[in-house]
Amino acid sequence: MRRDCMAYLPFMEQLDSDMLECVLEQVARYDERSFGTDDVKRALQATSLQIEHLQALLSPAAEEFIEELAIKSAQVKRKYFGSNIALFTPLYLSNHCSSKCVYCGFQKGNPIARAKLSESEIHQEMHAIAQSGLQEVLMLTGEGREYASVEYIAKACAIAKEYFKVIGVEIYPMNTDEYALLHENGCDYVTIFQETYDPACYTRIHTAGEKCVFPYRFYAQERALRAGFRGVGFGALLGIGDFRKDALATALHAHFLQARYPHAEIALSIPRLRPIINNRKISPKDVGEKRLLQVLCAYRLFLPYSSITISSRERKGLRDEFIKLGASKMSAGVSVGIGGKSFEQKGDEQFDIADSRGVGEIMTMLKQSALQPVLSDSIYVG
Repeated sequence: MRRDCMAYLPFMEQLDSDMLECVLEQVARYDERSFGTDDVKRALQATSLQIEHLQALLSPAAEEFIEELAIKSAQVKRKYFGSNIALFTPLYLSNHCSSKCVYCGFQKGNPIARAKLSESEIHQEMHAIAQSGLQEVLMLTGEGREYASVEYIAKACAIAKEYFKVIGVEIYPMNTDEYALLHENGCDYVTIFQETYDPACYTRIHTAGEKCVFPYRFYAQERALRAGFRGVGFGALLGIGDFRKDALATALHAHFLQARYPHAEIALSIPRLRPIINNRKISPKDVGEKRLLQVLCAYRLFLPYSSITISSRERKGLRDEFIKLGASKMSAGVSVGIGGKSFEQKGDEQFDIADSRGVGEIMTMLKQSALQPVLSDSIYVG
Protein backbone atom coordinates (compact mmCIF):
# COMPACT_ATOMS: atom_id res chain seq x y z
CA MET A 1 0.00 0.00 0.00
CA ARG A 2 1.40 3.39 -1.00
CA ARG A 3 1.58 6.12 1.60
CA ASP A 4 -0.18 9.47 1.35
CA CYS A 5 2.23 11.77 -0.54
CA MET A 6 0.96 14.75 1.48
CA ALA A 7 1.83 13.20 4.86
CA TYR A 8 5.07 14.40 6.45
CA LEU A 9 7.52 12.07 8.17
CA PRO A 10 8.21 12.84 11.86
CA PHE A 11 11.60 14.55 11.34
CA MET A 12 10.38 16.83 8.54
CA GLU A 13 9.93 20.52 9.32
CA GLN A 14 6.57 21.99 8.33
CA LEU A 15 6.15 25.66 7.39
CA ASP A 16 3.05 27.71 8.07
CA SER A 17 2.38 28.59 4.45
CA ASP A 18 -0.42 28.31 1.90
CA MET A 19 1.84 28.62 -1.16
CA LEU A 20 1.37 25.00 -2.20
CA GLU A 21 -2.41 25.36 -2.11
CA CYS A 22 -2.18 28.57 -4.15
CA VAL A 23 -0.08 26.89 -6.86
CA LEU A 24 -2.22 23.76 -7.04
CA GLU A 25 -5.43 25.81 -7.16
CA GLN A 26 -4.15 27.85 -10.11
CA VAL A 27 -3.07 24.70 -11.97
CA ALA A 28 -6.38 22.95 -11.28
CA ARG A 29 -8.26 25.88 -12.84
CA TYR A 30 -6.00 26.02 -15.90
CA ASP A 31 -7.89 25.06 -19.06
CA GLU A 32 -5.29 25.20 -21.82
CA ARG A 33 -7.92 24.93 -24.55
CA SER A 34 -9.75 28.05 -23.36
CA PHE A 35 -6.99 30.31 -24.73
CA GLY A 36 -7.06 31.46 -28.34
CA THR A 37 -4.98 33.54 -30.70
CA ASP A 38 -6.22 36.85 -29.29
CA ASP A 39 -5.10 35.82 -25.79
CA VAL A 40 -1.64 34.94 -27.09
CA LYS A 41 -1.36 38.25 -28.96
CA ARG A 42 -2.29 40.18 -25.82
CA ALA A 43 0.34 38.28 -23.86
CA LEU A 44 2.99 39.05 -26.48
CA GLN A 45 2.10 42.75 -26.36
CA ALA A 46 2.09 42.99 -22.56
CA THR A 47 4.99 44.85 -20.97
CA SER A 48 4.54 43.09 -17.62
CA LEU A 49 3.03 39.63 -17.76
CA GLN A 50 0.24 38.57 -15.43
CA ILE A 51 -0.66 34.96 -14.63
CA GLU A 52 -3.30 34.86 -17.39
CA HIS A 53 -0.64 35.94 -19.90
CA LEU A 54 1.65 33.11 -18.77
CA GLN A 55 -1.22 30.67 -19.14
CA ALA A 56 -1.85 31.87 -22.68
CA LEU A 57 1.82 31.54 -23.65
CA LEU A 58 1.87 27.94 -22.40
CA SER A 59 -1.33 27.00 -24.22
CA PRO A 60 -1.56 25.05 -27.49
CA ALA A 61 -2.65 28.27 -29.23
CA ALA A 62 0.79 29.78 -28.59
CA GLU A 63 2.50 27.06 -30.65
CA GLU A 64 1.40 28.94 -33.77
CA PHE A 65 3.29 32.00 -32.53
CA ILE A 66 6.56 30.28 -31.69
CA GLU A 67 8.64 32.56 -33.94
CA GLU A 68 7.18 35.75 -32.43
CA LEU A 69 7.56 34.24 -28.96
CA ALA A 70 11.22 33.41 -29.57
CA ILE A 71 11.99 36.88 -30.95
CA LYS A 72 10.48 38.62 -27.93
CA SER A 73 12.13 36.19 -25.52
CA ALA A 74 15.52 36.88 -27.10
CA GLN A 75 14.93 40.62 -26.77
CA VAL A 76 14.02 40.35 -23.09
CA LYS A 77 16.95 38.08 -22.37
CA ARG A 78 19.34 40.53 -24.02
CA LYS A 79 17.79 43.46 -22.13
CA TYR A 80 18.42 41.92 -18.72
CA PHE A 81 21.44 39.68 -19.33
CA GLY A 82 23.16 41.26 -22.33
CA SER A 83 25.45 38.78 -24.06
CA ASN A 84 26.36 37.02 -20.80
CA ILE A 85 26.04 33.25 -20.41
CA ALA A 86 26.92 31.86 -16.98
CA LEU A 87 28.85 28.57 -16.93
CA PHE A 88 29.04 25.86 -14.28
CA THR A 89 29.58 22.14 -13.97
CA PRO A 90 27.97 19.48 -11.78
CA LEU A 91 29.92 17.27 -9.39
CA TYR A 92 28.17 14.12 -8.21
CA LEU A 93 29.28 13.23 -4.68
CA SER A 94 27.30 10.00 -4.28
CA ASN A 95 24.83 7.88 -6.24
CA HIS A 96 23.59 5.85 -3.28
CA CYS A 97 19.83 6.33 -2.92
CA SER A 98 17.06 5.21 -0.58
CA SER A 99 14.20 6.48 -2.75
CA LYS A 100 12.61 4.74 -5.72
CA CYS A 101 11.79 7.10 -8.57
CA VAL A 102 10.91 5.27 -11.76
CA TYR A 103 12.63 7.75 -14.12
CA CYS A 104 16.03 7.95 -12.34
CA GLY A 105 19.10 5.79 -12.78
CA PHE A 106 20.04 6.23 -9.11
CA GLN A 107 16.75 4.78 -7.84
CA LYS A 108 16.84 2.24 -5.04
CA GLY A 109 17.05 -1.30 -6.37
CA ASN A 110 18.46 -0.39 -9.79
CA PRO A 111 21.53 -2.64 -10.24
CA ILE A 112 24.22 -0.04 -10.91
CA ALA A 113 27.74 0.57 -9.63
CA ARG A 114 27.32 2.61 -6.44
CA ALA A 115 30.00 4.93 -5.09
CA LYS A 116 30.64 7.92 -2.86
CA LEU A 117 33.54 10.36 -3.01
CA SER A 118 35.88 10.54 -0.03
CA GLU A 119 37.15 13.91 1.19
CA SER A 120 40.43 13.42 -0.65
CA GLU A 121 38.56 12.47 -3.83
CA ILE A 122 36.37 15.58 -3.51
CA HIS A 123 39.55 17.65 -3.37
CA GLN A 124 40.92 15.86 -6.45
CA GLU A 125 37.76 16.33 -8.50
CA MET A 126 37.35 19.97 -7.51
CA HIS A 127 40.96 20.73 -8.28
CA ALA A 128 40.51 19.24 -11.76
CA ILE A 129 37.35 21.29 -12.35
CA ALA A 130 39.00 24.49 -11.14
CA GLN A 131 41.89 23.88 -13.54
CA SER A 132 39.40 24.22 -16.41
CA GLY A 133 38.74 27.82 -15.39
CA LEU A 134 35.24 27.29 -14.03
CA GLN A 135 34.41 29.13 -10.83
CA GLU A 136 30.96 27.68 -10.11
CA VAL A 137 30.18 24.11 -9.06
CA LEU A 138 26.88 22.35 -8.44
CA MET A 139 27.17 19.37 -6.09
CA LEU A 140 24.65 16.53 -6.28
CA THR A 141 23.83 13.34 -4.38
CA GLY A 142 21.23 10.60 -4.48
CA GLU A 143 18.14 10.90 -2.29
CA GLY A 144 19.24 9.46 1.02
CA ARG A 145 20.74 11.21 4.01
CA GLU A 146 21.97 7.92 5.46
CA TYR A 147 24.41 7.64 2.55
CA ALA A 148 25.39 11.31 2.21
CA SER A 149 24.76 12.95 5.57
CA VAL A 150 24.14 16.64 6.13
CA GLU A 151 27.57 16.83 7.76
CA TYR A 152 29.22 15.12 4.76
CA ILE A 153 27.64 17.61 2.36
CA ALA A 154 28.58 20.53 4.62
CA LYS A 155 32.20 19.32 4.53
CA ALA A 156 32.01 19.14 0.73
CA CYS A 157 30.76 22.75 0.70
CA ALA A 158 33.71 23.81 2.87
CA ILE A 159 36.11 22.07 0.48
CA ALA A 160 34.40 23.67 -2.52
CA LYS A 161 34.95 27.10 -0.99
CA GLU A 162 38.70 26.52 -1.40
CA TYR A 163 38.29 26.18 -5.17
CA PHE A 164 35.19 28.09 -6.32
CA LYS A 165 33.46 31.45 -5.95
CA VAL A 166 29.90 30.14 -6.39
CA ILE A 167 28.72 26.92 -4.76
CA GLY A 168 25.35 25.25 -5.29
CA VAL A 169 23.74 21.98 -4.24
CA GLU A 170 21.06 19.79 -5.79
CA ILE A 171 20.42 17.25 -3.05
CA TYR A 172 17.59 15.80 -0.96
CA PRO A 173 15.40 18.40 0.84
CA MET A 174 16.51 19.51 4.30
CA ASN A 175 15.14 21.32 7.33
CA THR A 176 16.01 24.99 7.86
CA ASP A 177 18.72 24.30 10.46
CA GLU A 178 20.36 21.77 8.14
CA TYR A 179 20.36 24.22 5.25
CA ALA A 180 21.87 26.78 7.63
CA LEU A 181 24.81 24.43 8.23
CA LEU A 182 25.47 24.20 4.49
CA HIS A 183 25.23 27.97 4.17
CA GLU A 184 27.67 28.49 7.05
CA ASN A 185 30.12 26.28 5.15
CA GLY A 186 30.00 28.35 1.98
CA CYS A 187 26.98 27.19 -0.01
CA ASP A 188 25.18 29.91 -2.02
CA TYR A 189 22.35 28.16 -3.88
CA VAL A 190 19.87 25.32 -3.47
CA THR A 191 18.16 23.75 -6.48
CA ILE A 192 15.21 21.38 -6.10
CA PHE A 193 13.33 19.80 -8.99
CA GLN A 194 9.75 19.07 -7.95
CA GLU A 195 9.71 16.68 -10.95
CA THR A 196 5.91 17.04 -11.32
CA TYR A 197 3.40 19.22 -9.51
CA ASP A 198 0.56 16.73 -10.02
CA PRO A 199 0.17 14.93 -6.65
CA ALA A 200 -1.46 11.87 -8.22
CA CYS A 201 1.29 11.50 -10.82
CA TYR A 202 3.91 12.25 -8.16
CA THR A 203 2.61 9.35 -6.06
CA ARG A 204 2.73 6.92 -8.98
CA ILE A 205 6.36 7.63 -9.87
CA HIS A 206 7.81 7.97 -6.35
CA THR A 207 7.17 4.63 -4.73
CA ALA A 208 9.63 4.49 -1.80
CA GLY A 209 11.80 6.73 0.35
CA GLU A 210 11.70 10.28 1.67
CA LYS A 211 11.10 11.71 -1.78
CA CYS A 212 7.55 10.37 -1.60
CA VAL A 213 6.59 13.37 0.57
CA PHE A 214 5.33 15.97 -1.91
CA PRO A 215 4.90 19.10 0.30
CA TYR A 216 8.23 18.68 2.09
CA ARG A 217 9.94 18.83 -1.28
CA PHE A 218 7.78 21.75 -2.42
CA TYR A 219 8.78 23.95 0.52
CA ALA A 220 12.51 23.16 0.35
CA GLN A 221 13.42 26.40 -1.42
CA GLU A 222 11.61 28.47 1.18
CA ARG A 223 13.39 26.69 4.02
CA ALA A 224 16.72 27.36 2.26
CA LEU A 225 15.94 31.07 1.94
CA ARG A 226 15.00 31.22 5.61
CA ALA A 227 18.41 29.70 6.32
CA GLY A 228 20.11 32.61 4.59
CA PHE A 229 20.77 31.29 1.10
CA ARG A 230 21.43 33.76 -1.69
CA GLY A 231 19.32 31.99 -4.28
CA VAL A 232 17.17 28.98 -5.14
CA GLY A 233 16.39 27.04 -8.29
CA PHE A 234 13.21 25.39 -9.58
CA GLY A 235 12.32 22.86 -12.24
CA ALA A 236 9.83 20.24 -13.34
CA LEU A 237 11.12 17.20 -15.21
CA LEU A 238 9.18 17.82 -18.38
CA GLY A 239 7.60 14.74 -19.88
CA ILE A 240 6.62 12.99 -16.66
CA GLY A 241 3.15 14.49 -16.54
CA ASP A 242 1.20 17.21 -18.36
CA PHE A 243 4.10 19.44 -19.36
CA ARG A 244 1.95 22.56 -19.74
CA LYS A 245 0.58 22.30 -16.22
CA ASP A 246 3.98 21.38 -14.77
CA ALA A 247 5.57 24.37 -16.52
CA LEU A 248 2.81 26.63 -15.24
CA ALA A 249 3.23 25.33 -11.69
CA THR A 250 7.02 25.76 -11.81
CA ALA A 251 6.75 29.38 -12.94
CA LEU A 252 4.08 30.17 -10.35
CA HIS A 253 6.08 28.51 -7.57
CA ALA A 254 9.06 30.70 -8.45
CA HIS A 255 6.86 33.79 -8.88
CA PHE A 256 5.10 33.45 -5.52
CA LEU A 257 8.36 32.77 -3.69
CA GLN A 258 9.99 35.79 -5.34
CA ALA A 259 7.11 37.96 -4.13
CA ARG A 260 7.57 36.68 -0.59
CA TYR A 261 11.39 36.97 -0.66
CA PRO A 262 12.19 39.92 -2.98
CA HIS A 263 15.92 39.71 -2.20
CA ALA A 264 16.22 36.11 -3.40
CA GLU A 265 17.89 35.24 -6.69
CA ILE A 266 15.52 32.96 -8.58
CA ALA A 267 16.63 30.41 -11.18
CA LEU A 268 14.74 27.96 -13.36
CA SER A 269 15.70 24.92 -15.42
CA ILE A 270 13.87 23.21 -18.30
CA PRO A 271 15.03 19.57 -18.06
CA ARG A 272 13.38 16.81 -20.08
CA LEU A 273 13.38 13.10 -19.34
CA ARG A 274 16.44 11.19 -20.49
CA PRO A 275 17.17 7.44 -20.84
CA ILE A 276 18.73 5.75 -17.81
CA ILE A 277 20.77 2.61 -17.17
CA ASN A 278 18.51 -0.46 -17.51
CA ASN A 279 15.75 1.61 -19.13
CA ARG A 280 16.74 3.27 -22.40
CA LYS A 281 13.08 3.73 -23.40
CA ILE A 282 12.45 6.62 -21.00
CA SER A 283 11.79 9.76 -23.01
CA PRO A 284 9.67 12.91 -22.69
CA LYS A 285 6.00 12.52 -23.51
CA ASP A 286 4.66 15.14 -25.91
CA VAL A 287 7.56 17.54 -25.26
CA GLY A 288 9.34 18.01 -28.56
CA GLU A 289 11.95 20.70 -29.10
CA LYS A 290 9.38 23.23 -30.32
CA ARG A 291 7.37 22.80 -27.13
CA LEU A 292 10.49 22.97 -25.00
CA LEU A 293 11.26 26.31 -26.68
CA GLN A 294 7.71 27.43 -25.88
CA VAL A 295 8.29 26.71 -22.18
CA LEU A 296 11.65 28.50 -22.22
CA CYS A 297 10.18 31.61 -23.81
CA ALA A 298 7.16 31.67 -21.51
CA TYR A 299 9.47 31.48 -18.50
CA ARG A 300 11.68 34.26 -19.87
CA LEU A 301 8.78 36.65 -20.50
CA PHE A 302 7.02 35.94 -17.20
CA LEU A 303 10.18 36.01 -15.06
CA PRO A 304 12.50 38.32 -17.03
CA TYR A 305 15.10 38.74 -14.24
CA SER A 306 15.47 35.04 -13.46
CA SER A 307 18.34 32.86 -14.59
CA ILE A 308 17.28 30.00 -16.89
CA THR A 309 19.50 26.96 -17.42
CA ILE A 310 19.61 24.71 -20.47
CA SER A 311 21.28 21.46 -19.44
CA SER A 312 23.45 18.87 -21.14
CA ARG A 313 20.37 16.65 -21.37
CA GLU A 314 19.79 18.44 -24.68
CA ARG A 315 21.79 18.11 -27.91
CA LYS A 316 24.47 20.70 -28.50
CA GLY A 317 22.76 22.39 -31.46
CA LEU A 318 19.62 22.98 -29.43
CA ARG A 319 21.57 24.33 -26.47
CA ASP A 320 23.50 26.68 -28.73
CA GLU A 321 20.23 28.11 -30.07
CA PHE A 322 18.43 28.31 -26.73
CA ILE A 323 21.15 30.49 -25.15
CA LYS A 324 20.40 33.03 -27.87
CA LEU A 325 16.63 32.80 -27.41
CA GLY A 326 16.19 32.99 -23.65
CA ALA A 327 18.47 30.75 -21.60
CA SER A 328 21.17 32.55 -19.61
CA LYS A 329 23.12 29.66 -18.11
CA MET A 330 24.54 26.34 -19.27
CA SER A 331 26.67 23.50 -17.96
CA ALA A 332 30.04 22.52 -19.44
CA GLY A 333 32.41 19.58 -19.02
CA VAL A 334 29.57 17.49 -17.64
CA SER A 335 29.82 14.05 -16.05
CA VAL A 336 26.79 12.59 -14.25
CA GLY A 337 28.58 9.63 -12.67
CA ILE A 338 30.76 9.45 -9.58
CA GLY A 339 34.32 10.48 -10.37
CA GLY A 340 35.78 10.79 -13.83
CA LYS A 341 37.27 14.28 -13.78
CA SER A 342 40.59 13.46 -12.09
CA PHE A 343 40.41 9.66 -11.86
CA GLU A 344 38.46 6.85 -13.47
CA GLN A 345 34.71 6.98 -12.89
CA LYS A 346 33.75 4.58 -10.10
CA GLY A 347 29.98 5.03 -9.92
CA ASP A 348 27.38 4.81 -12.71
CA GLU A 349 25.49 7.73 -14.25
CA GLN A 350 22.11 9.17 -13.25
CA PHE A 351 21.00 9.51 -16.88
CA ASP A 352 22.41 9.79 -20.41
CA ILE A 353 23.61 13.24 -21.41
CA ALA A 354 23.36 14.55 -24.98
CA ASP A 355 26.08 17.23 -24.91
CA SER A 356 29.49 16.08 -23.66
CA ARG A 357 31.52 19.11 -24.77
CA GLY A 358 34.30 20.26 -22.51
CA VAL A 359 34.67 23.71 -20.99
CA GLY A 360 37.04 24.90 -23.74
CA GLU A 361 34.66 23.82 -26.50
CA ILE A 362 31.72 25.58 -24.85
CA MET A 363 33.71 28.78 -24.35
CA THR A 364 34.84 28.74 -27.98
CA MET A 365 31.26 28.29 -29.16
CA LEU A 366 30.07 31.20 -27.01
CA LYS A 367 32.75 33.55 -28.30
CA GLN A 368 32.04 32.55 -31.90
CA SER A 369 28.37 33.35 -31.23
CA ALA A 370 29.29 36.82 -29.87
CA LEU A 371 28.32 35.74 -26.37
CA GLN A 372 30.30 36.33 -23.19
CA PRO A 373 31.14 33.38 -20.92
CA VAL A 374 30.65 34.37 -17.27
CA LEU A 375 32.52 32.19 -14.81
CA SER A 376 31.42 33.98 -11.65
CA ASP A 377 29.00 36.75 -10.73
CA SER A 378 30.42 37.41 -7.28
CA ILE A 379 33.63 38.26 -5.47
CA TYR A 380 34.73 37.67 -1.89
CA VAL A 381 35.29 40.83 0.12
CA GLY A 382 37.58 40.37 3.11
